[in-house]
Amino acid sequence: MKRDCFDWPATALLWVAALMAALLVLAMMYEVFSRYVLNAPTLWAFDVSYMLNGAMFILGCAYALKVEAHVRIDFLATRLKPALQRGINAAFYLLLLAPILGALTWVAGKRTWHAFVSGEVEHVSPWAPVMWPFYSALAIGLAALTLQVLIDACHFIAGSKQPGAGEAE
Repeated sequence: MKRDCFDWPATALLWVAALMAALLVLAMMYEVFSRYVLNAPTLWAFDVSYMLNGAMFILGCAYALKVEAHVRIDFLATRLKPALQRGINAAFYLLLLAPILGALTWVAGKRTWHAFVSGEVEHVSPWAPVMWPFYSALAIGLAALTLQVLIDACHFIAGSKQPGAGEAE
């Protein structure tokens, strides 16, 4: 199974997250300038910062899983044979992680749709931004993470990925 045939969504969303990071830096620089030089703080800076931070985090999760840039506690697993390690990881991914992440994706998708059709806004913010773009980023990130979990499980089953080996990019 060719690695990058199905893994491209994780990399694509990483680029979206990187763009969001640049936007966050620009927004915060503008807020600092506006607040301290112009003495006119913005209404939107806090909302933009938490929404972009949350979206960046979840959009980067699939890539982190793809390249194994996450914390792994494997002091017991390293004592097992590689085939058994792959089998345990595949079972864990397929039987536990994928269903949980799939359910979270479903909930996030429903929440996004509800926010879109109802015109939901952030109620505790004086700026009151619409929430569906933020919720959609969460739903897309969760969907990509679910997909990457399934892809990695297939790689473990096929023997084309070893837990903890990472991936060179």
